[in-house]
Amino acid sequence: MRLRAIKYALILACGCMAVADALAADAAGVVKTLKGTVQIERAGGSSGAAVGSEVYGSDRIVTGPESSVGITLRDTTQLSAGANTILDLNKFAFNTTTHDGVLDASIKRGSLAVISGKLAKANPDAVRFSTPTTTLGVRGTEFIIEVGDKGESAR
Repeated sequence: MRLRAIKYALILACGCMAVADALAADAAGVVKTLKGTVQIERAGGSSGAAVGSEVYGSDRIVTGPESSVGITLRDTTQLSAGANTILDLNKFAFNTTTHDGVLDASIKRGSLAVISGKLAKANPDAVRFSTPTTTLGVRGTEFIIEVGDKGESAR
């Protein structure tokens, strides 16, 4: 009886680890640096970001006054959002073997510095950044986007 209980406990533990690994694999990236107040809005909820927080392909990142956040995506793309920024990660997918995928992000307000990663190098047409008035395709490896105060207000 005791051996059977241990067996079930091991099966349950392995199953939980597999689910945790699958959820972690869906993360688009991770917060690497943070200053001030940064919120991550996901599925109708909002939580304060911290160094190490995971960011997903449908998240909205909102920085407060005198705040900033640095995010590294799974393909090594680096995003650095300045104060009073609203950044929507509309979609992110990346295959670590083939380097295929997509990065689609919108900057509603504020500033964003970008250093392209493996996805843009392998398939530049798969990377797109939009503002309220412009859509940018990525052809270079580093750029800055600024959207004035007339951009969208936080939802």
